[in-house]
Amino acid sequence: MPNCPEGAMQMIDGKARLVSDLFCDGLGACIGNCPEGAIRIEEREAEPYDEKKVMANIVKQGEKVIKAHLKHLKLHGEEALFKEAVGFLKDKGVEIPEPEKEKSACSGKSSFCPGSRVMEFKNNEKEPRSEEGERVSELRQWPVQLHLVPAHAPFFKGKDVVISADCVAYALADLHKNYLKGKSLAIACPKLDSGQEVYEEKLAALIDEAGINTLTVMTMEVPCCRGLLTMAEKAVRNAIRKIPLKSIVVSIQGDIVKEEWM
Repeated sequence: MPNCPEGAMQMIDGKARLVSDLFCDGLGACIGNCPEGAIRIEEREAEPYDEKKVMANIVKQGEKVIKAHLKHLKLHGEEALFKEAVGFLKDKGVEIPEPEKEKSACSGKSSFCPGSRVMEFKNNEKEPRSEEGERVSELRQWPVQLHLVPAHAPFFKGKDVVISADCVAYALADLHKNYLKGKSLAIACPKLDSGQEVYEEKLAALIDEAGINTLTVMTMEVPCCRGLLTMAEKAVRNAIRKIPLKSIVVSIQGDIVKEEWM
């Protein structure tokens, strides 16, 4: 399901299945991409996520759907929910399907790319190096591409977030030390990325659903990069919550051209 980067929907036996609504952000990226128009969003009151209730429904759909759901939980690092799901199967006497071996690349018939598995890193305990030596990475999460990061990922909750144009990291030598430390990150290219209509919705979801604290947009001085800030400005205006928005513009030679709160 290329239009469900969160992995909530998968194609199983030729049918689009909602494998795990835990990871459905409700932004509707899948809408309009079914040639038969069979995918729709239903607005309703929903109970808090309950793994046992989900498993009771999934078991009815057969071994392939059970396997897909278990794999989905594993790949997103949801170990507690995975154990709860396996415990449910054991209690009900349902055979636990053998996991499939992961492919070495995100291609072929693999239904989920391991490279988009959600992970939050522990604080790096290494001592910072000297200015002349190796520095410690300040990245505390994976993935980072805006299409791949779920808006409800734990590393976004109540955090200061940096949305950076792809080229910034190559131009700005001190990105980690001065701008990424203690923050969560998402990257995007406003010129080359496809499906950018999803970006604005996802940024608004970060503000309203993840409850982020501040949003900093880092772009290059080239004109095409301005689109990323425009998307962020629209998302801030459309969001219910109001948060501070900062713009940082980087020159192609790695200098800070402008840094201001919008």
